[in-house]
Amino acid sequence: MSETGLRERKKRRMYRTVSDTAIRLFLERGFDAVSVAEVAAAAEISKPTLFRYFPAKEDLVLFRIADHEDEAARVAGQGPTPVEALRRHFLDGLQRCDPVTGLNDDPEVLAFHALLYGTPALVARLYGYLERSEDRLAEALGGGLDARLAAGQVIAVRRILAQENWRRIAAGERIADVRADAVAAAERAFDVLAATLSRLDIGDTR
Repeated sequence: MSETGLRERKKRRMYRTVSDTAIRLFLERGFDAVSVAEVAAAAEISKPTLFRYFPAKEDLVLFRIADHEDEAARVAGQGPTPVEALRRHFLDGLQRCDPVTGLNDDPEVLAFHALLYGTPALVARLYGYLERSEDRLAEALGGGLDARLAAGQVIAVRRILAQENWRRIAAGERIADVRADAVAAAERAFDVLAATLSRLDIGDTR
């Protein structure tokens, strides 16, 4: 492995270690009760070093989902149409119980989602993440107003479907009892998207 590749792996490992340390502390004591200085101390790095990796405290949590930021843009070109590619990807995620779909009952996943959606500062920061996802999907769809309108609808549908699944699982329902409803809801939502987006002038992503 090249020196550059090794350096990049070490950097990614540092991101993961610091983020995991922060999330553990936030889950134990609450997001607002833990200072950045305490996270830095627990991760055995200086506070300035932490801020070089994570410009804001909220980014310590959102790092865990950062890899999904451009997911919709990547997936959109993998099917006969962007909507069908995104539909298939979401349904496959439900089948795998991918945490991103909300259909996952692992205690750590449930705790992470409760932290994310139950902390106002994190919810506010999450909208920036969603906006970047929209921007990247809009670019993949060809750019322009119609592409932005389409991207906004796609990202909103994925978010709402996932939050509803998480809400039901967090309330104590079993995955086996939620899955059929989750699949049906996803099918309906993507049917509506397909009908709506067919009227918009969006590029061919293939």
